[in-house]
Amino acid sequence: MREQLDRAGRVAARLTARRETVAVAESSAGGLVAAALLAVPGASAYFLGGAVVYTGAARRALLGLDEAGMAGLRSASEPYAERVAALVRERHGADWGLCETGAAGPRGNRYGDAAGHTCLSVAGPAPRRATLETGLADRAANMEAFAAAMLDAFLDALAEADRASQALPQP
Repeated sequence: MREQLDRAGRVAARLTARRETVAVAESSAGGLVAAALLAVPGASAYFLGGAVVYTGAARRALLGLDEAGMAGLRSASEPYAERVAALVRERHGADWGLCETGAAGPRGNRYGDAAGHTCLSVAGPAPRRATLETGLADRAANMEAFAAAMLDAFLDALAEADRASQALPQP
């Protein structure tokens, strides 16, 4: 968790400087992304909320994403992660939305993904999506790796957004 706290501190500094907010939806990271972001003092300035969306029932209740909204999607995929990141961003009125969805292990998921598989998405000014395969069956190690990868993807998106805003002509 110490590594995630360092990453979360860098995220917090960037969000605070930019006066922006984030909302998080995660599944197989089990809340570690939100926990890391909330562990940074002053989190109320940038963290609007989030959820562990671990089941279809949670997806419907917490995100309002029903079967019709899932048409053409499957959990633990990049398109699904993009949809959920956009939804959590929209539902919280945040500048950024994050989603992590995968299979922590020790076995794979019902979609055929191996343990250690996760898909990540950042919705906002500099969108991102990625798939991570750790090759590990260790549930706790995968959860930590997923959280670290989500925070790293968000740091990359924030850095890109900073570069883009610096490239804009100044009035």
